[in-house]
Amino acid sequence: MSELTTVARPYAKAAFDYAVENNKVEAWLNMLTFAGEVANNESVQDLLHGTASADQLSEIFIKVCDEQLDDHGQNLIKVMADNKRLSALPEVARLFAEFKAEYDKQIDVSVTSAVELDAKQKESLAKSLEERLAKKVKLNCRVDESIVGGLLIQAGDMVIDSTVRGKLDRLATVLQS
Repeated sequence: MSELTTVARPYAKAAFDYAVENNKVEAWLNMLTFAGEVANNESVQDLLHGTASADQLSEIFIKVCDEQLDDHGQNLIKVMADNKRLSALPEVARLFAEFKAEYDKQIDVSVTSAVELDAKQKESLAKSLEERLAKKVKLNCRVDESIVGGLLIQAGDMVIDSTVRGKLDRLATVLQS
């Protein structure tokens, strides 16, 4: 996976820089996401690993993506096909999305609670996390009754475990020491 990331990063960075310069970040994210999904298709994977020439691959890819790609998106596909890198498109899309999130100063936060959070609780939690993380927060909430009570918050590498289950587990560890 790290080799694929190394291959994809320059393409994602170049596409992102172009998108920022031309104020088309959202459009490029949509193009790359769509192209990445096309590249993940089993039939397309067979084609990418087959004997088709770069021109044939780019032509087929552009036809499949049709109006989802603008002229500059089509140029990216041609360059990647010439360099035999079309299979890296899903990773390019993923990296582009990361660049966009960082650019937007946005972070996805997973929140697990024992009961469904109401709108006011979500708003208050999002506000607190935005202050702490200095980023715009997008909450992804889910319910897991096994945590008994409290919240489990995951944002990137940061984990805040204020669940009853977590506290009981820590207490059990201390008592066993």
